[in-house]
Amino acid sequence: MDAALTQPVLVLNRLWQAVNVIAARHAFVLLAREHAQVVYRDERVDDFRVFSLLDWMDFSRHNPPVDEREGVRTVRQQVRLPRVILLTVFDKMPCKELKLTRNNVFERDKNRCQYCGKTFEREELNLDHVIPRHYGGKTTWENIVCSCIACNSHKANRLPHEAHLRLIRKPTRPKWRPIISTMLDKQPHHPAWKHFLDVAYWNVELEES
Repeated sequence: MDAALTQPVLVLNRLWQAVNVIAARHAFVLLAREHAQVVYRDERVDDFRVFSLLDWMDFSRHNPPVDEREGVRTVRQQVRLPRVILLTVFDKMPCKELKLTRNNVFERDKNRCQYCGKTFEREELNLDHVIPRHYGGKTTWENIVCSCIACNSHKANRLPHEAHLRLIRKPTRPKWRPIISTMLDKQPHHPAWKHFLDVAYWNVELEES
């Protein structure tokens, strides 16, 4: 049962937009508190049905899961795992801004030195202040770039043009992304989710608020 309760569940807001991925254990808590309902696709009519927890338990009694891994055993019966739930009140799209960390700068710059353009292993890269700190340069997305050890050593505490170096592209702050798009990058998708996930939609960068 413990393994089943760790299975991922897609969360939709009140507008039926995917906003999160949580464990089945948390999903059952939301259902028990009446903060969410189960969304189930009825193949017979090619439409979606919505169930409260009690209705879902009754549905599970008459339609037990074929695969035991798709259910949770209680004292009286086996309850189907909800794969998609619909929040009853929340209608927003939460956003997440990437923190300014070493790994996130490397990710933004694709592990490429922003001076020579070559790609390196992260262990062979440094972070460089484009405008050195002693010139008043700050530690911001717009002033930090990925650089190889050779370029970083050559530039030292100089401005790029003083070291006869040129940025291959201007550093910018990454765009805001919905939390769900960040989570889906690392989460295997259950077949029941496909109707709510539009790959093209999630790949569009959003402007900062």
